[in-house]
Amino acid sequence: MESIDYEKFLSLVEDYNPLNVEKIKKAYEMADYYHKGQYRQSGEPYIIHPLNVAYSLAEMYADSDTVCAGLLHDTLEDTKMTKAEIEEEFNKDVASLVDGVTNISRMNFSSQEEENLANTRKIINGLTEDVRIIIIKLADRLHNMRTLQYKSEFKQKENSLETLEIFTPLANHIGAYRIQNELEDLSLSYLKPDAYKRLEHYKEYTKAQNEKYIEKTLLSIKNILDDKNIPNEIKIRTKNIYSIYKRIHKEGYKLKSIHEQFQNIHDLFALKIMVDTIPNCYQTLGIVHSKYHPMNDKFKDFIYNPKTNLYRSLHTTVFGENERLVQAQIRTFEMDRIASFGLPAYWAIDKGEARVTMQQELKSKKALYNSLQEIDNVFLDNQSFVERVKTEIFSNRIYVYTPTGEIIELPVGSTPIDFAYSISDEVGNNYLTALVNDESQNIDYQLKNNDRVKIITSKNSLGPQNDWVSKAKTTNAKTKILEFRKKHM
Repeated sequence: MESIDYEKFLSLVEDYNPLNVEKIKKAYEMADYYHKGQYRQSGEPYIIHPLNVAYSLAEMYADSDTVCAGLLHDTLEDTKMTKAEIEEEFNKDVASLVDGVTNISRMNFSSQEEENLANTRKIINGLTEDVRIIIIKLADRLHNMRTLQYKSEFKQKENSLETLEIFTPLANHIGAYRIQNELEDLSLSYLKPDAYKRLEHYKEYTKAQNEKYIEKTLLSIKNILDDKNIPNEIKIRTKNIYSIYKRIHKEGYKLKSIHEQFQNIHDLFALKIMVDTIPNCYQTLGIVHSKYHPMNDKFKDFIYNPKTNLYRSLHTTVFGENERLVQAQIRTFEMDRIASFGLPAYWAIDKGEARVTMQQELKSKKALYNSLQEIDNVFLDNQSFVERVKTEIFSNRIYVYTPTGEIIELPVGSTPIDFAYSISDEVGNNYLTALVNDESQNIDYQLKNNDRVKIITSKNSLGPQNDWVSKAKTTNAKTKILEFRKKHM
């Protein structure tokens, strides 16, 4: 990807945030002054990096404080600029954001590993402090990954692995799919270059074989929507290479040829169908199904059952033109922006209230928010903290339903007692038994995706027992059980 120049950046800022152009210009000039004489390994002046970070933020319509922090994000770590200076020249918010993305001084650690773990913890905790810290770090990592070719092979692999373990899960948790997908593909291209190139080749080959049929399906649907005066826009989306890589390495795909593997990915191609209103989403679904035969087991309603990272859309897979399988993703224009950017989409939607809205949305994800705070309180050692976050929050997740249809997100391996404490301490402490899909299950039953769970409670229960700790998966449940036992010993 070509490097962004100052004029292009300024043009973007003037387009969406004309009232704060002078403030952002000032941040650029200060960053340029303090980074003067510093160069990247590519040989470019260092200012190119913060400029590209700020441009990525501006593409999301970030507020002026966030864009300024993006421009200044390396000044505390790599120059003589101070936090007090940033606060004096701008405001407390800009200074806090820059401080939030700045690595802890290496003078505080006896080894590189200790330093890395402490800084990883600081990054992760940015989720509960100010989500804009995470967004800046993602923009920072994105440009670093885009220019990783200038690093040694060892650093390329080290950075790519860290990106997959820490940064892509963070992007997923805030719904930033566009950044997540690019980071995943860039990481795979360095970690598994041969596999990446092979999959890239087959992806392009398969796309070429199907493109005219997918486009014909697109035009057919668009003509019907236009005839019915439904405002619409339709785009073709192809699955990113890392997602394809994960899919074909699942059990059951290993014995098939790569051609067969690609044929079995039903959502390799998708039509993103954007319309103006939710009622028109459902009308469009009916239009698609009346025109093309659907696969009955591939329909999902993420509009009224949204994913926990805000994603909303209707998904259906149909036999399109020439019987080519194609997934249709039907959503409103606003839903599509959130599907691309996640929480940062609120900068374009809520304008001045975006920061508050983003943090409230994140806080409403109780499973993530509470788990992270609990892990931070329990694990004082940085290594234990990072390892626990990886296994409990950044690992594979399952989504189970309450009796009223609310979706609860839990780590794979969770049991009914984890589910109970995710509802409330009272439900967990008064647990008697669990009904999973209307059948009674033991407390150590491992919940599965889409299970329906009802917890039976009683005020007369004996409360958590000693062996419950070993049957719980989440830090939240384990902590609450131990707290109850200690209080009632």
